[in-house]
Amino acid sequence: MSRADRLLDLIQVLRQHRRPVAGAVLAEELGVSLRTVYRDIESLRAQGADIAGEAGLGYMLRPGFLLPPLMFSEEEIDALVLGSRWVSERADGMLGVAARNVLAKIGAVLPDGLKANVDASGLLIGPGEPIAARDGDLVAIRQAIRSEHKLLIGYADEHDRLTDRMIWPIALAFYDRVRVLVAWCELRDGYRHFRIDRIRTIRSDAARYPDRRARLLKAWHALQGVPEQ
Repeated sequence: MSRADRLLDLIQVLRQHRRPVAGAVLAEELGVSLRTVYRDIESLRAQGADIAGEAGLGYMLRPGFLLPPLMFSEEEIDALVLGSRWVSERADGMLGVAARNVLAKIGAVLPDGLKANVDASGLLIGPGEPIAARDGDLVAIRQAIRSEHKLLIGYADEHDRLTDRMIWPIALAFYDRVRVLVAWCELRDGYRHFRIDRIRTIRSDAARYPDRRARLLKAWHALQGVPEQ
């Protein structure tokens, strides 16, 4: 493992701990000596990392430290390229543009050796079937999720019967052939999954829903038996 990769791993381990963590614990998680941990912490501090603590008391990374781009590993660059390409092909137009902008920004600041990995990546997204969904609907849904506002939708079931639903949108899932909105439905008094292609009308409501989205999403994860991401 290169020194740059080791420093990156140390930063990632520190970020996983919200309280001071002993140097011995860091050494065990990283598979290095305690002396190496102490030396690497001083190196990161010299690069601007705000790491509080000292030997015998533990260490904690304060928020705000950004990793320099050159510390991206080749695998991480592959992950960024693949994820950005998937979003540019499968998400709505605004997210697609944002994904392409992300790749351009990453490529602009990487060293030449790593920049070539972005430009000539062999990780491709295969063609998929067109998904029937209006970009405007997806933008409105994403905005409602971020702002924790209700949505009033006209929703058609598998028999094309239409009902009006006041919902609390909490998550949007992108599958290869369909997009699904996870929401609390006031009409059904429970969590429901709405296929985006069956939403006939959509209107943002000025009212915020009465609970925090993070708490609602956690409860949904528990009901579904889905691990939190």
